Amino acid sequence: MQTILTSKGQVTIPRVVRQHFGLKQGMAITFAIEGDHIALRAARLPRQTNASGFGLIQSRRTRVPADFDVASLVTDVP
Repeated sequence: MQTILTSKGQVTIPRVVRQHFGLKQGMAITFAIEGDHIALRAARLPRQTNASGFGLIQSRRTRVPADFDVASLVTDVP
């Protein structure tokens, strides 16, 4: 496969290559010089999680709407 280098130094990675390696728009790509070749690798960033853990586990209970007017509990805040 061949592609053209633009005046801005950009190249298009062919669709079949993107699909094969699961490359998506906005993903980081790392470049490495290996002898007389250039190696491109998808930068696999560690998955970010919420430090507090809030929301990581789903409740098994069915959500029940409040049986009172929540707005009536709010008081004026300066």
